[in-house]
Amino acid sequence: MNGSDPTQSESQSQPEKGSEHESVQDIRAERLMLDRAIGGWRGLFDSGAPTLVFVIVYLITPDNLQIALWSALALGAAIAIVRVIRKDSLQQVIAGLAGVAIAAAFSAWTGRAENFFLPGLLTNAAYGSAFLISILVRWPLFGVFLGFFTGTGTKWRAVTEYRRAAAAATWIWAGMFFFRLGVQLPLYLGGAIGALGVMKVVMGWPLFLASAYFTYRLLQPVHNKLEASKSEE
Repeated sequence: MNGSDPTQSESQSQPEKGSEHESVQDIRAERLMLDRAIGGWRGLFDSGAPTLVFVIVYLITPDNLQIALWSALALGAAIAIVRVIRKDSLQQVIAGLAGVAIAAAFSAWTGRAENFFLPGLLTNAAYGSAFLISILVRWPLFGVFLGFFTGTGTKWRAVTEYRRAAAAATWIWAGMFFFRLGVQLPLYLGGAIGALGVMKVVMGWPLFLASAYFTYRLLQPVHNKLEASKSEE
């Protein structure tokens, strides 16, 4: 007589429903990340197109900076109109158009094509410094964000696992901003407009989304535990 329990073998042959459900949730969250950040793959194209147009037009007509600037602005405005028609997030529409306008203003004001990229460089330096300083003073920004969004305050600081996860996530973003700066600043100083434009696009949203993905993977368990501890109180 076989002493094995049929119910035990049946349960072993079937996947755990809880883990399957978590996997589905993870997949959905990852698929929504791109849409929430920039409006999907169309948003990814929209964000890089004005920069590429500026670079291409400037390389064709290097003696006329205004043509390149107005071409980028015109495309940025056209994209904004299309996004409004598509009923995209107004925040995405304004942010995209404002970014192009500010970059064009810097370049037009100084008369230097490379200054089209100066606002981005300054932004990377500012954000990178903020994330780095927060780590050095032992208040990593992602820990602060976690405490705020979960309503648990500074509880994350009391648990070593949470502190380390928050610091690691903050390092990801500090590294991303300084990596951009380290690659693009020499190109800016050397006046390499074509290479700088390509690097801005390649290291823009794709690198941002990669950092967001790894941050999500790092902090999701901590977020769930903080939410669970809050409900137990």
